[in-house]
Amino acid sequence: MTRPAWLTLAVLLGAAAAAPLPAVPPKARPSILLITIDTLRPDALGWVAGRNSTPAIDRLAREGLRFRSAVSPVPLTGPAHASLLTGLLPRRHGVRDNGQMLGATIPTLAEQLRRHGYATAAFVSGYPLQRFLGLDRGFDVYDDALPHGSEGWLERKAGETTTAALEWLRSARRPFFAWVHYYDPHDPYDPPRVFWKPGPRGAYDGEVSYVDDALGRLREGLGALADGGDLLLVLTADHGEGLGDHREKTHGFFVYDSTVAVPLVFRWPGRISPAEKDVPVRLIDVAPTLVDLTGAPRLDGPDGVSLVPLLEGQPQQAAAALIETRLPWIYFGWSPLKAVRDGRFKLVDAPRPELYDLQKDPGESSSLDARTHPEARRLRQEMERIERRPPAAASRPADPEILERLRALGYVGAGGALSAPPDGLPDPKDRIADRDRLTEAEQLLRGGSVEAALRIFDDVLSREPENRAATLRSGVALLKLGRIDPAIERLERSVRLDPARAEARFALGDALMRTGRFREAATQWAEMARLQPSRFEAWANLGTALLNDGRRPEAADALRRALAIRPDDPVIRARHAVSSGRTAEARTILAAALAERPELRPTLARDPALAALLP
Repeated sequence: MTRPAWLTLAVLLGAAAAAPLPAVPPKARPSILLITIDTLRPDALGWVAGRNSTPAIDRLAREGLRFRSAVSPVPLTGPAHASLLTGLLPRRHGVRDNGQMLGATIPTLAEQLRRHGYATAAFVSGYPLQRFLGLDRGFDVYDDALPHGSEGWLERKAGETTTAALEWLRSARRPFFAWVHYYDPHDPYDPPRVFWKPGPRGAYDGEVSYVDDALGRLREGLGALADGGDLLLVLTADHGEGLGDHREKTHGFFVYDSTVAVPLVFRWPGRISPAEKDVPVRLIDVAPTLVDLTGAPRLDGPDGVSLVPLLEGQPQQAAAALIETRLPWIYFGWSPLKAVRDGRFKLVDAPRPELYDLQKDPGESSSLDARTHPEARRLRQEMERIERRPPAAASRPADPEILERLRALGYVGAGGALSAPPDGLPDPKDRIADRDRLTEAEQLLRGGSVEAALRIFDDVLSREPENRAATLRSGVALLKLGRIDPAIERLERSVRLDPARAEARFALGDALMRTGRFREAATQWAEMARLQPSRFEAWANLGTALLNDGRRPEAADALRRALAIRPDDPVIRARHAVSSGRTAEARTILAAALAERPELRPTLARDPALAALLP
């Protein structure tokens, strides 16, 4: 599909569209409101393409310095936000997929601003940004309440996020740094009926309009602060959405501009002149820019650069953007993809490489000769230059304290390091039909049509026995159907294919618990705790498995860590009391819990450690 002409990029970040305002003084310390809209294509905005109604965002764009197509380093929510908040590429902060944790040693924008005297708060709306994945560091408040969904596919609607954010913002100490994240345009698309639009992408555009409405209410709720010179407002997205371009329906599979081009707006009345620039700035440039604008401590060795000269109307050389996706490898066992792009050309590093002239072919519809073209050779050299910087130590999923605790519990971390893709893997371009089939199966599984989903998973496995997604999700389907033994066999294979996949550990641990194989289950929960050390379920389930295996002191230690994350959970409090020999206290806790939530009784009655204590 041909991309509209607004994606054409310039090489130099120069030529302001309006006369620049005076240079931003050092240590201005404005309050900062960072708004990220998940899965937002620029052409879903009125000010970009004129095809959708987004009056609140359009007004914000008119009042700020705006970019129609900044470049995301990765079309996945967790890794892209980690890059936005650190100024680092995924290869250097270590988060290459949703569900991976940001290492404790990676400095974040929130930490730097808090050291500079800022009150900090975040209000996130999608499961890939839950606090246990590490992006909460530096925030005084990290509100990740996600009331809608099931089985990990959780979210909060835009209107609810606005309400939560306004409650904090109206009384926040100044200066503040607040990050508000809206998840709604992410699939599945289900906007309130009043926002539905006609046409094949009407539901998606309706989600964007619904977020625009919620953003307008956020701005209105801020009152005079929103219009004054003490608030720097930044709006952007983590990635776009395929919507059928290049046969990609959603995102994460390819690295075309349909999923990596995002809008970016800086609005600071009296400091930044309203203008529009058609230049390839990058999401990794946002954090260094905000640090520079406020005089906060500099981030340690970011990959991004400060855009302050550009914001002041000065010429600034554009830096090449490195883009990646490891989703084809992590989820399916196919080749990962990388790309590098400058103001005109883009090279996609794939088993069959692609080269595009973005000025002549903004829709990336016809590849030039990516093996012999001089621009391809130049961009390969640029990619090699960028990748000379060593990858982050954050690729180690757990910090030393967590590993020491797991060793004390008898677990050394046998899962090993994150797996590296070998050469010779299939090109994702040749597997898009299987990707679509697996997406269909996933939708059936989530919708309760488990047998139909399993048939598709098994069909894919008949042709590709080591397909990672089909192996894991067919194991989950078998578990849902109560076919425990074949589910365990399938899930054990999933763990062997990718030992660092937390979801596989979770599903296998669950299956083993159902058959009373608590010792084996504890190994899976321990590995999950190594991969996601701040996740309540990892420690709670590890403690439960150890308790039912008769290892009470070790269980007490694991359950204590779970209670440190969620201290009011009555079931874990009761289990911890039992593991510590306080049976009477456990009885009291359980009686109170059942009086308030009688629906817990069937679950508690199946727990060997607690069943005898029920009233």
